[in-house]
Amino acid sequence: MSDAPPRRRGRPARDAAPAPTGPGVEAVERALSLLEAFSDDTPRLTLAELAARSGFYPSTVLRLAASLDRFGYMHRDADGRFRLGPKPLRLGTLYRNTFDLAAHVRPTLARLVERSGETAAFYVREGDHRICLYRNNAPRLIRPHLEEGAALPLDRGASAHVLMAYAGAEGARFDAIRAGQAAMSMGERDPEVAAIAAPVFGRDGRCLGALNLTGPRSRFGEEACARHAAVILEEARALSRRLGGQYNGPVA
Repeated sequence: MSDAPPRRRGRPARDAAPAPTGPGVEAVERALSLLEAFSDDTPRLTLAELAARSGFYPSTVLRLAASLDRFGYMHRDADGRFRLGPKPLRLGTLYRNTFDLAAHVRPTLARLVERSGETAAFYVREGDHRICLYRNNAPRLIRPHLEEGAALPLDRGASAHVLMAYAGAEGARFDAIRAGQAAMSMGERDPEVAAIAAPVFGRDGRCLGALNLTGPRSRFGEEACARHAAVILEEARALSRRLGGQYNGPVA
C-alpha cells in the first residue's frame, strides 16, 4: 500500500517542481517554475490558474509569491490576480546589454564545418543587402572565398532567399521556404557555388539571420544536399533555442 497522502479534491495533482536534471535548490526551482507560468497571452493569472499551471498547491503558490513579491519578481494586484514585477525587466535589460551574439553563433558555425566539411556563415539583412556577419571556412583547398562584413545582394543565394522569405516576401519560392524552413541555391551568385540556408529566430519570433553552408557544386549532389539540409536545420533550431526563439510549423 502506498504511503503517499490522499489527493485533496480541487487541488493540483502534484506539489513539486519538475525533476531537476542536475544539482540545484528545490525552492529556487519552484519559484522559477512559478514565474514561467506567465506568458504573452496570459500576463495576469489568478491563484487557481497559477496553481494549475505550476502544479503546486495554492498554499505553496502563496508562499512562493510572497517571497517573489518581496524581491520584485511578482506582484498581486487589488483584484487578486498575479503578474510579474519590475525585476525581470531590469534583468532582461542587463542581459541585452551584455549579450554577445558572436558567442552563440561562432560555436554553431564551427560545428557546422565539422559536421558537413563545408564553409559555414551567418548572414543578416541590412537594407537591400545581406551581410556576412560571421564565417568559418572549411579546412579544404577548394572552397568559396568571402570575408566577414561582405555585402551581397538579396535577389540570389540561399541565405538571401531565407532572409527575404521571413521578411514577408510573397511568391511560390518564399512560400516553399517558409513551409520547409530551408532554402537551396545552385550557381545563383557564382555558377560554381552551391549553398543551403536556414533561418535563426529570436525571442520575439523575428528572424535574426540565416545560417548558411556553401561549397563547390561538385560536392553538393543530391545525397550531400539532403545530409547538409538535415544538419543545418538541426543547428538552426538549436541556435534559435539558445537565443530564446523557436521553430514553428512543419519540419522539412
